[in-house]
Amino acid sequence: MAEQVFWQRKRLEEMTPQEWESLCDGCGKCCLHKLEDEDTGEVYYTDVACKLLDQDTCRCRDYANRQQQVPDCLVLQPAEIERFHWLPASCAYRLLAEGQPLPDWHPLVTGDPGSTLAAGISVAGCTLAEEAVDPDDLEERIIYWVN
Repeated sequence: MAEQVFWQRKRLEEMTPQEWESLCDGCGKCCLHKLEDEDTGEVYYTDVACKLLDQDTCRCRDYANRQQQVPDCLVLQPAEIERFHWLPASCAYRLLAEGQPLPDWHPLVTGDPGSTLAAGISVAGCTLAEEAVDPDDLEERIIYWVN
């Protein structure tokens, strides 16, 4: 019987920093501006990207210093998994926190860092720069994913 891979045998809080970071599939969805309904707590994503998101690669242009440049950038921590409900339904952090498996297209499963883009899961080429959108117009930019 084959040995289980780390994400199948470890809880999120048991992962090394490298394992934790490798869970990110690079979809870029968490880097989109979001709106929360104050009454229901439901989170709505827009197609407006953070100023640091490279819209072609869906990677942060300054990941190491993102909180200095974007103070409200949320850094995911294993100790806060109960707050992961706002992450996209396809996100590995959310899936594992909810006891679900990684999807077949995830780079850790495929061994291919481009598999998220190939599966049509990423927001590459589908976003607007935040500088191009008036913050008062964010409600008009709400999007819904099929995946």
